[in-house]
Amino acid sequence: MGDILTQEQIVEFKEAFNFFDKDGDGCITVEELATVIKSLDQNPSEEELQDMINEVDADGNGTIEFSEFLNLMAKKMQETDAEEELKEAFRVFDKDLNGYISASEVIFFNYELIMNINFPLSLHCF
Repeated sequence: MGDILTQEQIVEFKEAFNFFDKDGDGCITVEELATVIKSLDQNPSEEELQDMINEVDADGNGTIEFSEFLNLMAKKMQETDAEEELKEAFRVFDKDLNGYISASEVIFFNYELIMNINFPLSLHCF
């Protein structure tokens, strides 16, 4: 995980974790998660809260420890990075930046690709 998150990010995530960990015991419980989420004007059911915990709770003890929280954040950041890479790849095809890839844009890209390939010519090919 050290190669995914910077030290600065880890410090920021520790501050966020401590915000969730209301009693300071090093774990986020369903109740603590509910308090924070309700402060954001959301009202999830007990089952939805438990599902959130279970998604992250690697050791199955019913709470989220800081290491589990870091793993979740690293995973979310990787997903965001992958999404950005995909958007950038899309923009390569979408020359007019209208949010769609037209047939002419695909043809243009294929033409450029073919023109930029260097085939080694050899008499053995003929």
